[in-house]
Amino acid sequence: MSEKKDLLIELGTEELPPTALRKLANAFSQNMQDALKQAELSFSECRVFATPRRLALFISDLDVCQQDKDIERRGPAITAAFDEDGCPSKAAQGFARSCGVEVDALEKLETDKGAWLVYKSRQQGQATDTLIADMVSHALDKLPIPKRMRWADLPAQFVRPVHWLILLFGNEVIDAEILNVKSGRDTYGHRFHHPEAITVPSPAEYEMLLETEGKVIADFDRRMEAIRGQVNEIALDKKGQAVIDEALLDEVTAMVEWPVAVLGEFEKRFLDIPAEALVLTMKTNQKYFHVVDKAGALLPYFITISNIESKDVNKVREGNERVIRPRFSDAEFFWNQDRKTPLIDLLEKLSSVVFQKKLGTLKDKTHRVEKITTAIADQLGGNTQLAIRAAELCKCDLMTEMVGEFGSLQGTMGRYYALHDGENPEVAEALQDYYKPKFAGDSLPQTITSQSLAIADRLDTLVGIFAIGQTPSGDKDPFALRRAALGVLRILIENRLDLDLKHLIKIAAAQHDKSIKPQKAEDAVFDYMLDRLHAYYSDAGILPDVLDAVLATRPTRPLDIDNRLRAVTAFRALPQATSLAAANKRIGNILKKITTTLPDSIDEKLLQEQAEKDLYQSLTTLDEKVQAFIDKAQYQQALNELSSLQQGVDRFFDDVMVMAEDEKLKNNRIALLNKLHGLFLQIADISRLQE
Repeated sequence: MSEKKDLLIELGTEELPPTALRKLANAFSQNMQDALKQAELSFSECRVFATPRRLALFISDLDVCQQDKDIERRGPAITAAFDEDGCPSKAAQGFARSCGVEVDALEKLETDKGAWLVYKSRQQGQATDTLIADMVSHALDKLPIPKRMRWADLPAQFVRPVHWLILLFGNEVIDAEILNVKSGRDTYGHRFHHPEAITVPSPAEYEMLLETEGKVIADFDRRMEAIRGQVNEIALDKKGQAVIDEALLDEVTAMVEWPVAVLGEFEKRFLDIPAEALVLTMKTNQKYFHVVDKAGALLPYFITISNIESKDVNKVREGNERVIRPRFSDAEFFWNQDRKTPLIDLLEKLSSVVFQKKLGTLKDKTHRVEKITTAIADQLGGNTQLAIRAAELCKCDLMTEMVGEFGSLQGTMGRYYALHDGENPEVAEALQDYYKPKFAGDSLPQTITSQSLAIADRLDTLVGIFAIGQTPSGDKDPFALRRAALGVLRILIENRLDLDLKHLIKIAAAQHDKSIKPQKAEDAVFDYMLDRLHAYYSDAGILPDVLDAVLATRPTRPLDIDNRLRAVTAFRALPQATSLAAANKRIGNILKKITTTLPDSIDEKLLQEQAEKDLYQSLTTLDEKVQAFIDKAQYQQALNELSSLQQGVDRFFDDVMVMAEDEKLKNNRIALLNKLHGLFLQIADISRLQE
């Protein structure tokens, strides 16, 4: 059994970017593990440590040396290696030279497929400590760093300047230089609590030494849970509940090495401001956690995470309170000023804001969206007057002071201001909810007014941008058309709105100026939106061939597509599915060969073979029943009925010659298959289903 030792790697830096810290640490770990596995060096575990000033790995039970291994290189075949006199050919000589030996040193390998020259050698394993430095360098080079920096006059480049490096294998330092820093065994503790060097005798002592002497909790997850616990405890002391956003918690954890939670308080008068504005300020600008009561109402407290254990916590608290107070005062001013002007009075101001040069201003867009929204609300049986009002107001909050300062509050503030103006609650709700879904998994608008507005706004953008030729390419999607398309599909499918997408796109196109020829973009927009279904249904567990089978029939109503997919997925699990899919593929190939109009009239008198008579009888019996199911979009019931045809279809192909010499007989049989194929195609092209 080979000898093993623990390995410690630590890279000490200036403060690393907090939003990228966990990603960098995990990538460093993965890169090193991949390198060790490629070198065939085994280990037990790779623990990751990450703080603002360090990336570190603790790799336990690592082989101290690679295993020796036998190397076998196969050369030319014996028939090509020697001439008739047994002299080595140029191929044999060249192979020997590449192996660093004479031809006589090569061996002969006999297999059932022939004989070859082969070179066998035993490669001695290298010592691990001679390999680590290069592995670390390459692992760091491969980190996902979009922009690297230089410091001083050094040639090294990294995300931040590097100050120290530990490469400790067992109790010995691996002598190396990486990023212009020489390796050693000294780490450094907290920048303020313990800035002095800490000597690490062995890798196993690293974490504890940093915590007990250096005032650094090196383990990211332990530090994060310590913050969570402190924040929750402080909130409970105030009979409240801390709202811990996981992204914020992750970011704060990446900003501190020795977390200390501190409670702050603000004046209760600020609670008159919409809570969303206060929370946004606390989270985004100050990285504070806010506190709510049992009902979810905001309390006048915040919790900040300090990176220092202060001798006077009150000074830390007061400092943070001084910082947040003017921010809240600004929000208070905006809130009071904005309410002096009704939202509808801001509509005209939208004419001063360009949406897109060729598509006009935000006011132009508002007028288009109003017409589309009205049409959709009418189709859904909604209140068109509410839809018109919501569309008129939907962009007006963009002209308010609050949204001008806090852009992400668009829609949210629209709702507040609309309610203040006495607008219908459904209209006010629509001003906020039409932005949904904002991201994957986000909730959807629920009222007809908000759903109509959400669909209309997105379709107007999609059609307009496609019409002027600025379709997304690669990673470039400045108008977020992918998200817009998927948003429309989610609203239609998950809210069970049975609307024709192609017709909606046509309505949207009709509102645009004819000079950009929006009608020419209709098909492209429709195809683009259907393409988004591949990722959507992949996440939902629908197999690609099932989606292909359904989309091949070009249905235009997303809810109908969803119903078909559920039905075909259930059909695919039936024992008859494979045979019927193969039969439909065979039928499709036969029908493609027909260059004239496909016959569709079946003459029962021309049926000769018992198999075709039986299939005709089965089709006749099922036709009306299956059609009734299809007309009601009860596709699963229809496919269940059609699955009963499997044995009859198989017998037909076994016993009947479709392409008979008699033209009438051939056309009659083709008509029979065309009838069968057509029934399936009203639901999906099941010939696309894979075995």
